Amino acid sequence: MLAMRTLLMALPIAIFITPTWASEALAQKKNCLTCHAISKRGNVPAYRDIAAKYSGQVTPELVTRLARKVMKGGAGVWGVIPMPANPQVTQAEAETLVRWVLTQK
Repeated sequence: MLAMRTLLMALPIAIFITPTWASEALAQKKNCLTCHAISKRGNVPAYRDIAAKYSGQVTPELVTRLARKVMKGGAGVWGVIPMPANPQVTQAEAETLVRWVLTQK
């Protein structure tokens, strides 16, 4: 009975915590890693550069705003190469990816 109670208490926490490997796998699945790298900047920013830019500013509003950019694309923030829209990425997936990107150090 104690084990079941412990499991039920841990379940809500597990839903909100995404393991690093799961988000990296999602980034691979959604083709994010075709252009972006985790630590090495090329023609587009590395995830660590993005995390550094927004360090100390992470709020639910920022996650929502950046998730929108993941889905709809954007331009001008990181140079002249635009980020294309990614209609295959859902809002929930985009938010998961953004939260993961913002943890890269």
